[in-house]
Amino acid sequence: MAAVSRESWGGRTAFIVAAVSSAVGLGNIWRFPGVAYENGGGAFLLPYLLAFITAGVPILYLDYAVGHRHRAAPPLAFKRLDKRLEPLGWWQVAVCYVIAIYYAVVVAWALAFTVLAVTQAWGDDAAGYFFGDFLQAEDAGFSFSLVGAVLWPLLLVWVVTIAVMCLGIRRGLENVNRITLPLLVLLFGAIVGYSLTLDGAVDGLEAFFTPSWSALGDPTVWIAAYGHIFFSFSIAFGIMLTYSSYSKRRADLTGSGTVVAFGNCSFEILAGIGVFATLGFLAVQQSTTIDGLEEISGVGLAFVTFPTLLSQMPGGTVIGVLFFLSLVCAGFTSLLSILQVISSAVQDKTGWSPAKAGAIVGVAAAVPSIGLFATTTGINALDVMDAFINNIGVVTSAVLTLVLICWVVRATPRLAEHLNAGGSVRVGALWQTMVTFVTPFLLGAVLVTGAWSYVSDGYGEYPRWYLLVVGWGVIGLVAVFALAMSFRRYHRADAETFVPEDAEVLAEEVARARGRAGDDQGRSGA
Repeated sequence: MAAVSRESWGGRTAFIVAAVSSAVGLGNIWRFPGVAYENGGGAFLLPYLLAFITAGVPILYLDYAVGHRHRAAPPLAFKRLDKRLEPLGWWQVAVCYVIAIYYAVVVAWALAFTVLAVTQAWGDDAAGYFFGDFLQAEDAGFSFSLVGAVLWPLLLVWVVTIAVMCLGIRRGLENVNRITLPLLVLLFGAIVGYSLTLDGAVDGLEAFFTPSWSALGDPTVWIAAYGHIFFSFSIAFGIMLTYSSYSKRRADLTGSGTVVAFGNCSFEILAGIGVFATLGFLAVQQSTTIDGLEEISGVGLAFVTFPTLLSQMPGGTVIGVLFFLSLVCAGFTSLLSILQVISSAVQDKTGWSPAKAGAIVGVAAAVPSIGLFATTTGINALDVMDAFINNIGVVTSAVLTLVLICWVVRATPRLAEHLNAGGSVRVGALWQTMVTFVTPFLLGAVLVTGAWSYVSDGYGEYPRWYLLVVGWGVIGLVAVFALAMSFRRYHRADAETFVPEDAEVLAEEVARARGRAGDDQGRSGA
């Protein structure tokens, strides 16, 4: 079989737009404001900034280096780095699969509520409508009773998603990201601008930004900051690694990564301003404080608190459509990036075309997504699966990635060379110290804390048997899948024969290319 020609982004801008589109997801809008508020308000920005510098950016660079140097999705990229690491790559693929099947449902909810916002169908009881009329939610268990209000938008989400996946990187993801990212910024920018004019907006911003300095003495606040940065950047579970593998040979990885990191964090701050300005208005309308509101983060914020707010807000219909359409844009591009990890890994393993891999992967994810989460018990499965796969599955992936690459394989020096060969931001001893010692220790603390909490205290009010099946059971299946797939041979002709480019040769090419660009610019100026 001939070597498979790997797709590539149209250029550096396309790569940056795709990476930012992936990083800016649902969590930026509904998770960050709540996490910040609950962990010291304005004071949280200090550990958040430190986590950004010492964990977010270093791991992002590491993902970029592994993916770009070895030109493959996680399993094959790690195998090319060291044959012992292939199971880690399949662990990341399995984590992405689990996330994709429930993430699509939230996008479907947002799509449905975009339409429902026109008439504000939830009336005066947003919570009753969402959990009762819309989801028809039952207690924890397993039901095969499909809910039409969720089923039809979910089917539409999957049809469009599969169609985009089949088009590949250039015609599919790149074109979608070019539309959805500017649209998302425009929509949410309009929401923020309007929210700042509402009564109580200043009170909301004070609640968000006023620092509680005593919180900085609480270790859990620092753990929360590192945990959030880690989730927010879409790092260490295959997405950024896969996206960088489609970049041009002479890509400026560190420069692009810096733009992506700051772009993602800027949107989070923007989201925090918009969310808390509107929550301040709701608090005034209900004659209470921000503390008195029931839901200020997560699903409850988006589908209970905000609909309640919209019913009392002048112009609530328009703002509601803009808000839920923003969630659709943010969620859809993130869903595509998650599925691309799986599709790319399948292409590497089988030699299939992007269209074939995209169609098969899409259908394989859509069927359980509909069967599990478009049902009357779907909200319970989603809640538990999301908690366990993120706090256990994803963090485990991050810790293993850092420990295996930095301590076992000791690949950081050559990865640093690769980053520096074409990067406008150079990495050195500080970066290697971060990814080798500081970040593994901190993420290890996040993992141990989260795992011990689930073991000792459970999660929510779910029965132990349910957590064992839907939570720990899913983690177990991820591990089994990772090991099983590592024993299957690759059908790509270049899977075993690929040799990473020499950093010195790449650096010389980059220097010559930049020299030619400078000469051309000089002649143009003359």
